Amino acid sequence: MNEAALTAGLRAVDEQVFETLVRTYGGRLLAVARRMLHEEEDARDAVQEAFINAFRSRHTFKGDAQISTWLHSIVVNVALMKLRTRRRKPEESIQDFLPRFLPDEHHAEHFPSWTEPVDVALSRKETADMVRKAIEALPETYRTVVLLRDIEGLSTEETATLVDTTPNAVKIRLHRGRLALRTLIAPHLAGAHA
Repeated sequence: MNEAALTAGLRAVDEQVFETLVRTYGGRLLAVARRMLHEEEDARDAVQEAFINAFRSRHTFKGDAQISTWLHSIVVNVALMKLRTRRRKPEESIQDFLPRFLPDEHHAEHFPSWTEPVDVALSRKETADMVRKAIEALPETYRTVVLLRDIEGLSTEETATLVDTTPNAVKIRLHRGRLALRTLIAPHLAGAHA
């Protein structure tokens, strides 16, 4: 079914179209929710809630974006709302994850030269698993921005809207989150290149 037929069927409350949407996009949306929420039950609940929200707001979908993009933004919003309402411990400081510097402004840690292109390194399963664990270790504020920008591919402006902050704050969090990831990942990559 093409995009125009899906859009028309969605607006007309065609059950078959809605089933097609769930079958076509459910897996991708579940992957997004899992990356953000880390718990299978929460991720499944978020996807179910996203589809319910999509059905309820189907009349607002104008077709100026792809249905997949529209559904993606709905599941991200649902996941962010779940994160906001969770009772959680106070967020730890990102300072513990950032690189340390000596008085002469050189890195206290020794970072090896990464001669292997990052995309090749990330394609290896063990490296991808290690990167996922490093992202999960980040404080939630930074983890969310890194996931939305670097993993989900959203723009700075889209991310700012979703996390209810300014584009400048997103840029700062993204920069600090990436620095923290480099600090967390570097020792593992040094061992791989030794």
